[in-house]
Formats: sequence, structure tokens, C-alpha cells
Amino acid sequence: MVHRHAGGAARTALTVLGALVLTGPPAAAAAAVEPPVPSSAQTLGSVRPSSAVLHALRRDLGLTNAQAQARLVNEAEAGTRAGRLQNALGKHFAGAWVHGTTSAALTVATTHAADAPAIKAAGAQAKVVSHTLQDLQAARTKLDATAVGKSLDTPVRYVDVRTNQVTVQATNGAAADRLVAAAGIDRRLVNVKVSADRPRTLFDVRGGDAYYIDDKARCSVGFSVTKGEQQGFASAGHCGKAGAKTSGFNKVAQGTFEASVFPRQDMSWVAVNSQWTATPAVKGEGDANVQVTGSVQALVGAAICRSGSTTGWHCGTIEQHGTSVSYAEGEVDGVTRTTVCAEPGDSGGSFVSGTQAQGVTSGGTGDCKKGGITFHQPINPVLSTYGLTLKTATGQSGTPAPEDDRATGWTAGQVYEVGTRVTYDGVSYQCLQTHQAQGVWQPRLTPALWQRL
Repeated sequence: MVHRHAGGAARTALTVLGALVLTGPPAAAAAAVEPPVPSSAQTLGSVRPSSAVLHALRRDLGLTNAQAQARLVNEAEAGTRAGRLQNALGKHFAGAWVHGTTSAALTVATTHAADAPAIKAAGAQAKVVSHTLQDLQAARTKLDATAVGKSLDTPVRYVDVRTNQVTVQATNGAAADRLVAAAGIDRRLVNVKVSADRPRTLFDVRGGDAYYIDDKARCSVGFSVTKGEQQGFASAGHCGKAGAKTSGFNKVAQGTFEASVFPRQDMSWVAVNSQWTATPAVKGEGDANVQVTGSVQALVGAAICRSGSTTGWHCGTIEQHGTSVSYAEGEVDGVTRTTVCAEPGDSGGSFVSGTQAQGVTSGGTGDCKKGGITFHQPINPVLSTYGLTLKTATGQSGTPAPEDDRATGWTAGQVYEVGTRVTYDGVSYQCLQTHQAQGVWQPRLTPALWQRL
């Protein structure tokens, strides 16, 4: 963020943590790792959440303090379990999500009934469904291609892993039927949701911290980043075009948009001048800082909070990843749909799950008085596209990977997707959760993120 901004539950968590340890790798394998490795919740910073995160979860999700703490731990541990099962199930995998007040339950869907015992043995609930995640994603891709330039009546399209269908949100059923027919999609794959809501970019009153574009518009800072020695921040693409000048919350000259994409995606990054210092903080409730420690993508159903310069700090849950949205300005693909509210001016602002950066605010419907739906551009594609490194409280410290591994294997700063295989110190590992590798997150030390093969 910008420089010098003014401005019985404990037992539940321990029980969950203990149960997850029992379903992890065999004791012999765990004993071979030196030094002792942290749990998933410890790796992702969920064991000691900030007061700002806990307060917002209590307010927006109706949780007690103990429930909020337990939920963050459970969601961190569930992400590792889901990653292991996704890699094991391969083409049969049909999605995973957490549920329950404290996210104590994890469900993993498969198209192969014979997978159910293995899913249950890993501590998750099994759901046998008709369509693989790959098939649903392929159907959504066809709908997106058909919708380009003519989809304001069918503005939102996403894979809903919980229903095992592709949902088309439309202003009327006939519009949805026309889109499905034109795309040549099996109607049984599609669920139509009729709604008058039309998502909009939250740019009208431009807008964690405010920044101003060419002294005309306001947006919100997403996350601090670096590119080599250059400091800056990520934000939404619709906030400004490459070359546009920015000033900070205090109207002091700040930087320049180095790159920007909108529509199709909604991402940008701003390089700041020497008067500004990138920090790992996101502005939370009451100006308290929430420290970001990484960018591990949270599961569907997980709690998530947003910071913006118009409405401040609000929380909700993740509804779907990989959503396609039609704004008046054009199509945007690959955003995440959440139940967090937002209003114009919040664009570009931070979405955080626990201490993990999730994305930058793109647009939505509704407001923070009556509630609404908001979409964010995931942060990992922004980092990968522009070659940026997320600024984190843990930093990029730690023992660097051996030179021979850097060429073909694990590298700090690289964004890894679930299922990616790397080598480290001559050992093969497979990625369990999408994230940008931190220097302290070497595969042998983070079984929350990497499975030894």
C-alpha cells in the first residue's frame, strides 16, 4: 500500500488441526523433513489473524470471534486437502468447496463413484456428479465466445461447482435460451438465473487507499508489488490506461500506469516514484493495517474481505472462480464472484482471505447499504502477466533455490497453478494450491502448498 497513510472455540480449532495432521503424509515421510514443517494454517498466516479481519468477519458473516478464528484455520487446511485430491483424481475431478459456519466441512466432487472412498479417507465429503470440471469450463468458454459483443442481457456466466452446472445470469429466460442455443451447448449443462442486476465497473466516483488518475478520476490501490528494484501497486485495468499519471491519497505526485488491460481482463500496475514506499499492508477496519503474507487462492465458500476508498472494509464469501462478466464497456473473463458489497470508487481495491491476497476489485451490482455481488480480478494472473512480485510481510527471504533448480524447477516469485510439477534439491513436487512462490515457501518446507512425489 502507499507510504505513510494516516488516517469451547480454541478447542475446536485445535481439534480440526489435529484431525488434518492425521490425514496428511505418512509419519515416516513427515519425520524425514528437517526442520519440522508448519501446518497449512501456520504457513498461510491463519493461526494469528489480525483484529481487523476478525472484526469484519464477525460483523459481515455473523460469526463469533472463536468461529471466525476457527473458520480461517479450517479454510487454510481445506485448501491443502483439496489440492491433494484434485491432483489424485485427475480428469475425474469436478470441483471442491468448503461449507458450514466455520468451514469445517470440505466437499470434493468427482464423476467416478469409485473415487468416493479415497475422498472420504482424506477427510472430505464425496459428491458424485455427471460433469467434470474440465467439461463445464469448456462449456463456459463456448458461451463466452458466443456472448462477445451481444451479451448485456446475459451479463454473467460461471461454473458453479456446487451445482455441477454452468450458470447463465440473464435479464430474462429467453435471452439465456438464445445464448445457449447459439453456443451449441447441451441445455442440461446450464442453469439459468433470471435477475435484473447488470454488473458495472466501480469507476464513477473513482477510487484500501485512494489514488487519482490524471487529476480527473479516483480508484483504490490493490496490492503493493515490485518489479526488480521498481516499486508500485496492482489495480484494475479500467482505472487508467498505460501512460496515465497518478497522485496518491494526499494528492502528491505518485506514479505512472506501466501497463493496463480492459476489457477481456481487468488488470493494471502503477510504478511509483521515490517519494512512495511499497508496503505489505492493506487498509482494514478503522485504518488498522492487515498484513499480506502471500497469494494462495482460497476455495469456493471461503471467507473473503475487501478494502476500498469509498466503502472501506467489508467481508463476504467466495461464490465462484472463473466467472465471465459483460460490462457496458466489454467482456471480462476469469474474475471471481463474491458476496462482498462494493460501490463506485472501490475499483482496484484489495480482496483478501485471511492474510492471502486474492484480487483487485473489478465491478459488481448493489451497494453496501442493501448488499450486493462483487467481482474481482485474481491477483496471481496480474503478477504473472506483468512479471511482478507481491510485497509481503514474510518477504522474499529464505534460502534461495540451488542454481541448477532455478533453470527448470522451483523459483521464488513464480506463480504456480494446482498440478504443476517442479524439482527442488533434486526432489519432485506437485503444486496443491495456486500461489506466487515466496522465498520462505520452498517446497520441502511447505506441505501446505507442495506434495512430494
